[in-house]
Amino acid sequence: MPSRIIVRLEITPDAKQQVEKACDALGMKQVALLSRVMEWFARQDATTQRMIVGHIPPELGKSLARLAFPNKSPRNKTRS
Repeated sequence: MPSRIIVRLEITPDAKQQVEKACDALGMKQVALLSRVMEWFARQDATTQRMIVGHIPPELGKSLARLAFPNKSPRNKTRS
């Protein structure tokens, strides 16, 4: 299997603008940024992937996110 595979991607004009903005801020090419995002998504477990793509209702997703990522909850952050 080749070390890299090319995948076509369809996004909205607004999403494209946001990607360009992020790339400018991060000093990255669009291909590099989107490749990293896709690789990150591929490493997530099935429940997380379903939450990301919207296959889990938002009201249930919030509860699952609190269970899956307890340290990311704003309630758990300490004030400095």
